[in-house]
Amino acid sequence: MRRAHALAFALVAFAVACKREPRPEPGPAASAKTPRHYVIGMSQCNLGEPWRVQMNADIAQAAQKHPLLEVRWKDAQNDSLRQRAQVEELAAQGIDLLIISPKESAPLTKPVADVFKKGIPVIVLDRAVEGDDYTTFIGADNKRIGREAGKHALKLLGKGKNVVELKGLMTSTPGRDRNEGFREGIALEKNPGLKLVFEADMQWLEPNARKEMESALAANRTIDLVYAHNDPGAHGAYLAAKAAGREKQMKFIGIDALPHEGVRYVREGILDATFLYPTGGAEAIELAVSIFAGKKPEKKIVLGTRVFTKENVDQGGEAIE
Repeated sequence: MRRAHALAFALVAFAVACKREPRPEPGPAASAKTPRHYVIGMSQCNLGEPWRVQMNADIAQAAQKHPLLEVRWKDAQNDSLRQRAQVEELAAQGIDLLIISPKESAPLTKPVADVFKKGIPVIVLDRAVEGDDYTTFIGADNKRIGREAGKHALKLLGKGKNVVELKGLMTSTPGRDRNEGFREGIALEKNPGLKLVFEADMQWLEPNARKEMESALAANRTIDLVYAHNDPGAHGAYLAAKAAGREKQMKFIGIDALPHEGVRYVREGILDATFLYPTGGAEAIELAVSIFAGKKPEKKIVLGTRVFTKENVDQGGEAIE
């Protein structure tokens, strides 16, 4: 499935690239009235997650609306060192702006800062880097989403229940924030009957989540709810529970809410809830266009979220104010 998503995106990206006109060469041959072409470098940490495939597709679709934009794509394949090298490569190519969704915050902080200090605008998407040597960060409030997931878990559970948490990559800011927010939301200290009986870092990947859930099932006779930091993780946990004949004994909560993934899982009764985590791809392109037009951007742009449950999924979910 991941290969199919990646192939589909590659075809979209290729089609977009083929429609781009070549950048005009500097010199007397270039008329003063010739519109300037801009090159955007897009550094994606991996295309093994459907949500990231969707982010790139959103960027490609938004870029198609601006014929003078060219997007150069890089896939770090879940390797921080490779992503660092790719960022340096894009900067050396003379890009006009960098969009990056880092694998990890600390290892990508310096390469992002180096690009920014060269005078190249940098838009950081989804996962933040350390410090403030970048132009703008675009992303949802992961701590708030985690907190809302915790509150929703309490509604589903009541008192005296056993919870499993399957974490995203804990060296990334979304993983840490979704963990901290959830702990605030379920308020273990105020709910002594509530127990976190198993937790593991599944690194955002469904196969890892399924394997970790198998361990959780083996170690615990009773599991009442699984909170996963993304929908693939929640789906992997559901498949493990189903294989053990125990899926009806527990509730499942995820994050992302892609229409073909988390929202569909809720509609099918696999997940009890999913929270929207927008990709920010379209917003990044529109911000880039405004930067090229000379407008000064905000340092941080926070995107909103929605919750999808069986009660509201057919109405497009419910916005969280």
